[in-house]
Amino acid sequence: MLNQNTPRLTVAILSIAHTHALSYAAALEARGDVDLVVSDPEGFGEYRTGPGGRLVPSDEDAWNAWPDGPDAVIVTSANAHHRDQVLEAARRGVHVLCEKPLATTVADAEAMVDACREAGVVLMTAFPVHFAPAVEALRTAVAEGALGQVVGLTGTNNGLLPAGRAWFSDAELSGGGAMVDHTVHLAAILDSMFGAPRTVHAVSNRILWADTAGEDAETGGLVTLTYDSGLVATIDCSWSQPKNSPTWGGLTLQALGTGGQMHIDAFAQHVGGQGQWLAYGPNYDALLIDAFLDAVSTGEAVEPTGETGLRTVRIVAAAQESVRTGQPVTLEKD
Repeated sequence: MLNQNTPRLTVAILSIAHTHALSYAAALEARGDVDLVVSDPEGFGEYRTGPGGRLVPSDEDAWNAWPDGPDAVIVTSANAHHRDQVLEAARRGVHVLCEKPLATTVADAEAMVDACREAGVVLMTAFPVHFAPAVEALRTAVAEGALGQVVGLTGTNNGLLPAGRAWFSDAELSGGGAMVDHTVHLAAILDSMFGAPRTVHAVSNRILWADTAGEDAETGGLVTLTYDSGLVATIDCSWSQPKNSPTWGGLTLQALGTGGQMHIDAFAQHVGGQGQWLAYGPNYDALLIDAFLDAVSTGEAVEPTGETGLRTVRIVAAAQESVRTGQPVTLEKD
């Protein structure tokens, strides 16, 4: 956090189309060292201004909210709009935190990473679960060899079909359905431990939520990643939570090694009962925001970076191709 003699950072949140925007706004307001502007061009009307925050009706108003523009922006628009907003930030020399997935195509994600690199601005991808203590514990166990050679992993990132945001299952705006929405978190965690996979094989369906989701959006999926070492990891990325679920969903990962196994649940810290879910422990969104603003202050991106976001977009694109062809897809090496 900045000291009293440090100028306040100016931050704009571009759109509240993604509901994470509201949590990011709360985290920024809680810091007390940020001047915040939030744009709501779609008119969702859900942001209520807090300390240091104000609402504007358009992205253009957000860009022009300060004489010299913002120090940083957080892009939380529909996925298909990420590219143009990030490229505009790079053009203006403004640091960026972009909601996941970074883009709806590999070409767009590559353009975003290249533009920010050439402009010398920070680009980070919004993977809050990267900061979960359980995830860090697994990363440490793998790095220290506590599990021996890891030979298999099973991950789940299941959830509700996002309510009140029809764009999530509109393929034009989201890039797909559950596979786009819920593959990338686990893909980023796996990337931080094992690097890029060699092949991607995926299947999908529309069994659940078929009467609600857009016609081109899958609602269930299983993505299998195979690595050069022989390691195999699976990601269940389905919208499979029932309508009466007390929370949006969750993320788990089980690792099996030659010397042991480890199971993590990133959202295990909660108490609840019938229809109740009260979380406690670290606020991952706030930890992400703190890491991003520290990166803005130093001018050096930290994980999860834009490059991490790009690699996970490549996995999603390969999974989509695999679904179309019924065959595994080999990823090209960087």
